Amino acid sequence: MLVRTRFAPSPTGYLHVGGLRTALYAYCFAKQNKGKFVLRIEDTDRERFVADGTQNILKSLYWAGLIPDEGVMFDKNENIIQKGDGGGSYIQSERLDIYKEHADELVKNGHAYHCFCTPERLDELRQFQQLNKLPPGYNGRCRDIDPAEAQKRASQGEKHVIRMKMPKEGETVFNDEIRGEVRFKNELVDDQVIMKSDGFPTYHLAVVVDDHLMKITHIIRGEEWLSSVPKHLQLYKYFGWESPKMAHLPLLLNADRSKLSKRQGDVAVEDYVKKGYLKEAIINFIAFLGWNPGGERELFTLGEIVKEFSLGKVGKSGAVFNLQKLDWFNKEYIKRLPPEELTERAKPFFDTAGIDLTKYPTALALERERVTTLAELPEAIKFVFELPDYEPGLLVWKKSSAEELKNILPALKEFLDTFSVRDWQKEKLESRVGEWIKENGYSVGAVLWPMRVALSGQENSPGPFEIAEVLGQDETLRRIEKAMKNVV
Repeated sequence: MLVRTRFAPSPTGYLHVGGLRTALYAYCFAKQNKGKFVLRIEDTDRERFVADGTQNILKSLYWAGLIPDEGVMFDKNENIIQKGDGGGSYIQSERLDIYKEHADELVKNGHAYHCFCTPERLDELRQFQQLNKLPPGYNGRCRDIDPAEAQKRASQGEKHVIRMKMPKEGETVFNDEIRGEVRFKNELVDDQVIMKSDGFPTYHLAVVVDDHLMKITHIIRGEEWLSSVPKHLQLYKYFGWESPKMAHLPLLLNADRSKLSKRQGDVAVEDYVKKGYLKEAIINFIAFLGWNPGGERELFTLGEIVKEFSLGKVGKSGAVFNLQKLDWFNKEYIKRLPPEELTERAKPFFDTAGIDLTKYPTALALERERVTTLAELPEAIKFVFELPDYEPGLLVWKKSSAEELKNILPALKEFLDTFSVRDWQKEKLESRVGEWIKENGYSVGAVLWPMRVALSGQENSPGPFEIAEVLGQDETLRRIEKAMKNVV
C-alpha cells in the first residue's frame, strides 16, 4: 500500500502555526514511509474565504521546506498550479458537481434527506435546548418527510439543505492512531448538514469524498475534528468505502493552558517569518509540540525529524506554545548558520532598515551570539555602519579620569597606526595591545573601556578588538581620533 497523507487547509488568511504542525506531521509520516504528501485546498466556507489565502499558505509551506508531492503547489515562478490525479481538481470549490452527485446518491439510497427548516426555526430550537439544558443538535423534524414529497418541494425551488441520517442507537467505535480506542454514543450525534442551500458541501461530505477519491490512507488532523469522526465513518459506511486510518493531534495551548489564540500572541507562521525566526527553529520547535522522540537531544533537522518521527510518540494532552523555548531554538540555530548563509538570510532585514550590509559584511559576527532573531540584528550592529552620538563622559572608565584619558587615546591611536593590514586581526590586536598596556603601565580598563566606547558609541557592546577587526584600521583610527576631540 502506498502511504498517502494530506494537508487540507482553508484559505481564510495566513497559515496558523497549528496548521504548520499538522502539515509537518503529515509530511514526515508520508516521507518516512516513502509515500506521498498531498495538498488540498478546502475553500467551501465562502464567508471566510480570502482571495490570496492559498498563496499565503503555499508561501509558508515552501518557506518551511514542506513541499507537496501532489495537489496544489507552486511552479518555479510561484504561480499556483495543480499536479496529480486526484479525481479532478484539488480545490474544493472546483469539485461541486462531484459533491452534488454523491449527496444525491445518499438521498436516493435513503441515507440522507432534504431539510426545509428555516434559520429562524433552527434558532428557536437552539434556544429551547439551551433553556431546557438539552443536548444541542438538530431534532430530525424533516427526517420522516415522504421522500417523494421532499423531492417535489426541492424541485419546485423551496429552500433546503441536505442532511445525512445518523443511526440513533448503538455506538461508533474506532481506533485512533494516537488515542487508541474512542467511543461515541450515536444518540448524541445529530443529523449533520452535508449540502448547504447555496450548493456548496459542508466539510463533512467534502472531506470524506475527497479523501476517498484522492486515495488518502492516513488522516492526520487536529483534535477539534475528533467529534466529527462518527459522521465521517457513517458516510464511509453508506458509500461502501474503506475508511483511512485517523490520528487526531493534541491542541496547542497558551501558557495559561487556554487554546492558542491571536488574543495572546502571534499565531500565523508569517508573523514569525517577519520577526526573523529561522525555518529550522520553527520546524524543530513545532515538531516538539506534541511529539517526543525520547532522550535528551533537542536539535533536529527536518530530515532527522522525518527519520525519527512516529505517531506512537505523539501525546494525547495539549502542548503549551512556549515562546521562550522557541527563542532558545532560534538563538541556537542563528549561532550555527554558516557566515555566508547568515548574511543572506539577514539581508532583507538590513534592506528594510536602510543599511548596506556589504559595507561591513563581517559585522554580523559581533552579535550573532547575542540576538534572538534576525530582525534584531540591524539595530544590534547599527553602530558599525553609523557611529551614534554619545556623551563624552562615557569614554572615562570608572577608575580613571579625563586627564588620564587625554594621554591614553593619542598614544593608543599612534600605536594602532603601526599595525600592518595583514596584522589587523582580533587575536593579534588583543595580544599586542595587551603587551603595550603592560609596557606602559596602564590599567586594562583605562585603555579598553574608552577604546570600546570610541568604536561603538555605546555603554554596552561587543569587545573593542572584535569591533576593530570588523571596522578595519582606517575607520578604527578615525573613530578614536573623534573620541580624542570629544574628551573635555
